[in-house]
Amino acid sequence: MRSHLLNGLTAEHYRRSVTEGVERVAAKLATTDRPFTGIGVDALAPRIDAIDLDRPLGDTTAVLDELEDVYLRDAVYFHHPRYLAHLNCPVVIPAVLGEAVLCAVNSSLDTWDQSAGGTLIERRLVDWTAARIGLGPAADGVFTSGGSQSNLQALLLAREEAKSDDLGRLRILTSEASHFSVHKSAKLLGLGPDSVITVPVDHDKRMRTVTLAHELERCTGDGLIPMAVVATAGTTDFGSIDPLPEIAELCARYGAWMHVDAAYGCGLLASLKHRDRLDGIERADSVTVDYHKSFFQPVSSSALLVRDAATLRHATYHADYLNPRRMVQERIPNQVDKSLQTTRRFDALKLWLTLRTMGADGIGRLFDEVCDLAREGWRLLAADPRYDVVVEPTLSTLVFRYVPAAVTDPAAIDSANLHARKALFASGDAVVAGTKVAGRHYLKFTLLNPETTTADIAAVLDLIAGHAEQYLGVSLDRAS
Repeated sequence: MRSHLLNGLTAEHYRRSVTEGVERVAAKLATTDRPFTGIGVDALAPRIDAIDLDRPLGDTTAVLDELEDVYLRDAVYFHHPRYLAHLNCPVVIPAVLGEAVLCAVNSSLDTWDQSAGGTLIERRLVDWTAARIGLGPAADGVFTSGGSQSNLQALLLAREEAKSDDLGRLRILTSEASHFSVHKSAKLLGLGPDSVITVPVDHDKRMRTVTLAHELERCTGDGLIPMAVVATAGTTDFGSIDPLPEIAELCARYGAWMHVDAAYGCGLLASLKHRDRLDGIERADSVTVDYHKSFFQPVSSSALLVRDAATLRHATYHADYLNPRRMVQERIPNQVDKSLQTTRRFDALKLWLTLRTMGADGIGRLFDEVCDLAREGWRLLAADPRYDVVVEPTLSTLVFRYVPAAVTDPAAIDSANLHARKALFASGDAVVAGTKVAGRHYLKFTLLNPETTTADIAAVLDLIAGHAEQYLGVSLDRAS
């Protein structure tokens, strides 16, 4: 069994095995003509359940043949131009190369004696991102597993900076369109069920700052502590960006920690055309960025950035076997001092290789393309009498609803939209997402693939309408 250990003696075996796997995936990418096969759980689950994990195949080729049957054939392929659903981006080749390197070397980014250069590369990328945001010379940060973890850590820092022993008085204010992880983080941090105050949004799905000001004033008047305001730069459903300068002013006035969840909108940090949409983010106390959403990186690649490096001490714990206090005095850089995680992948390498190959402008051009595509898609939807589109896009998301001319019952229209999404997914011809707006079912395009065209969008809209019309026709026939 030692022949399967990766080391100097097995380097050639490693080369052959990885090459064979890469060739399988490359062939799949080259021949995949739709984003999904449409297979259902009932058909796929028995294949996987039938595999006896206690009886290995022992041969890489046989294993890859099996993998084709249980995974590669039926995977959802984000690289396909008609995958239009969630915040999943196609990935750039330099980042995939980085993934291969970091897996093989297997550095752990908790302490210097496990990562060395990896530590310094991550730190350099943190500094680079903080500079792009404009957080100032005292800024710092750390890579995380994703936006939810980044938001959790940001709110942990905010809780500790609030310096209150009475957690029941702490309040977090965020918009009704913000990410669910804000509410989840409050629960994980031991805050009460009333700790999150939801602020309504305007027609453009941006936080109403007049209401935010009122809620902040009410908090202070009631003896509560506005621990943090979470502004969103790129909401999951709409891609909307809260009015950051006005929120920054209110946070300064009421002494609240300002956190900006830019997990989606962080692509604007590299934009050549739309960077101004993030104006005000430089005043944040902390910022979440997800490179695996808007920088075309493989999952996972995310970071939390903070204005004041000293606030990261709230996540620090010294263990004698790992990062004893003497290492701080000896100026040994241990990333575990900043992180909620201990063992942690060298995900920063993917972004490093991307920047060193393509440059930030290369990433920015790709993100600008999808933002421009969303604008074209909005024009298509606005001119199409079959659809109601909710809001003009700020980033690359379109939320819309099929509205048939002959049917006025909202519940029937809901059912038609739900059916159309499910039928489209089952066909494998395209993948779209769904959400609710004012309690009604809507569909959603999240456009993150520069290879997607307006012709793709138009074709998928026709497919959706066809499925919805077929469903309504059958329903009306049954009713009659």
